[in-house]
Amino acid sequence: MTDTDLAAQLAETAGRILLEVRDSGKFEGKALGTAGDETANEFLVQALRDQRPDDGLLSEESKDTEERLSKSRVWIVDPVDGTREYGEGRSDWAVHVALAIDGVASIGAVALPGLDGGLILRSDNIAEPAPYDGPPRLVVSRTRPAAEAISVAKQLGGELLPMGSAGAKAMAVVRGEAEIYLHSGGQFEWDSCAPVAVALAYGLHCSRIDGSPLVYNQEDTYMPDLLICKKDWAAKVFDALGR
Repeated sequence: MTDTDLAAQLAETAGRILLEVRDSGKFEGKALGTAGDETANEFLVQALRDQRPDDGLLSEESKDTEERLSKSRVWIVDPVDGTREYGEGRSDWAVHVALAIDGVASIGAVALPGLDGGLILRSDNIAEPAPYDGPPRLVVSRTRPAAEAISVAKQLGGELLPMGSAGAKAMAVVRGEAEIYLHSGGQFEWDSCAPVAVALAYGLHCSRIDGSPLVYNQEDTYMPDLLICKKDWAAKVFDALGR
């Protein structure tokens, strides 16, 4: 099984598990988010240790160790990206499974189990989004939109689209439902590695908001900011940011 097949299969299965946990009716709200995180994480971690025992592993829901830092290949997973949205019964949450190779988000799958009966976007299965020639649509946090994104939208005459998880926002750009995802409120490697791997495969621009590359499998997993956008908007975004 290829790495991408594995990533997609694990993301899809974890998504099904999460729907079963939610549909069980045994948990609500924050307790549902906790149960979903723990259950999906146990599956993903055990499956990756079984299928790729020599690779490193970083998961939001597992204790980090220094072992991964010596590895060229490191799996980076987020069992539930958008735990709040998942716990609220919304659709804008995701499952991330990615493989970083030498610090680059190289292979990834993002499952969107709550959308259209469950969608899987993967880094080796590219679909052309529908053409769009209107003002740019910027996906932003539904609870704390970044000031930089609001400013860029105003300068470019764009429209803000509030949305939940990072994966849902990034995949909105991949799917052609938005042009720009600009985040400056801080994230961690598991929030963006799989979405970036998929977005790069789709030919999108992915970087820090100062234009520097996104580097994964770092000792400090915090990532201050992120820009994913269609390539023809990148220079305009940087101009609007004053970069």
